[in-house]
Amino acid sequence: MLFLLSLLCQGLLCPGDSTAVPQVTGLPHAAAEEPHAFHMLQSSSFVNNSWAYTQSSGWLDDLQTHHWDDVLGTIRFLRPWSGGNFSKEELKNLQALFQLYYHGFIREVQVFASQFQFEYPFELQISSGCSIRSGKGTESFLMGAYQGTDFLSFQGNSWQPSPGAGSRAQNVCRLLNNYRDIKELVQSLLFQTCPRFLAGLLKAGKADLERQVKPEAWASKGPAPDPSHVLLVCHVSGFYPKPVWVAWMRGAQEQPGTQKSDVMPNADGTWYLRVTLDVKTQETSGLYCRVKHSSLGGHDLIIRWDEYSVLLTLICVTVLVTLIMLIALQYWFQKQSSSHKVLDSHLPAPTMTVNTLGPRRSRHQLCSVKELWSKSIFLKKWITSLNQRQ
Repeated sequence: MLFLLSLLCQGLLCPGDSTAVPQVTGLPHAAAEEPHAFHMLQSSSFVNNSWAYTQSSGWLDDLQTHHWDDVLGTIRFLRPWSGGNFSKEELKNLQALFQLYYHGFIREVQVFASQFQFEYPFELQISSGCSIRSGKGTESFLMGAYQGTDFLSFQGNSWQPSPGAGSRAQNVCRLLNNYRDIKELVQSLLFQTCPRFLAGLLKAGKADLERQVKPEAWASKGPAPDPSHVLLVCHVSGFYPKPVWVAWMRGAQEQPGTQKSDVMPNADGTWYLRVTLDVKTQETSGLYCRVKHSSLGGHDLIIRWDEYSVLLTLICVTVLVTLIMLIALQYWFQKQSSSHKVLDSHLPAPTMTVNTLGPRRSRHQLCSVKELWSKSIFLKKWITSLNQRQ
């Protein structure tokens, strides 16, 4: 398997023999100003010595660009530009490399699990990738964790146990360092393939990465632990890129006690954040939420709580008036329905009489009876219709 990995890594994926850290040139202007990183996250769950599964994904900064389909053994490209500037042949070889890696990783861990005292069930996590920092060139990294705790890392050209990981991590690193071919393969992927792939992603996805979406902001009242206090909540949503500054202010001073949530993703790729402030009810005057974001062009969003509380009052009054009108309208319909039912109960029932009059008088009475029946039916239908509307 190592021979196959070496063949895949040479040529298309890892041109050249040098393992020195290259200087990436020709990057977009935004990449030269801000640090960018491409990293792969792998989480392998080992249920027992015969059943294990792996989840893996690729990320450009905070944006997911790739997903590994563990069932089909293929890379899913989540963005039109997720292939960067790699050719179809290079991407095909890269996929074959990961197919061999994931299959071999699961098998080797199961073989050595008892030797290194890995107790089932257990989790292994790996984070690997590279970053481009302004004025510092490229940096690469690979870190492994066991059961969520730092376990080992790849430093320079060798595996090193994490501080405090104990003798088990030392034994694993000692074994891995015996495989020279694996170390050279990891070096090539981290220090050559990854920086080249990252540079291609930044160039291919420049338009998407540099887009600016303005945030929307609004305020609300949250549940306060004390009746004499009020929890002010500032919601900021729909912004891109991720960096944002939000705070509750009074005058030019940021209020102490402001609590900020994590910046969470929306389904459309934008971001969401909320900032809260617990204050006494009588001390809300003059408070406002301030939002700074690159898409606003230096014009901050200001959400004043005084104005918002007035708006809330108007909304509450409007809802209350609407409810009163609906109740009055329902009462009127019920009253109309009751009056029509009383009228229907006093209508004379149609009777049949013996025709002792002449033909003309008889026809007139017959018409009267039909007219009475038709009126009675019409009234009943109308009353039924009114009741159904209620």
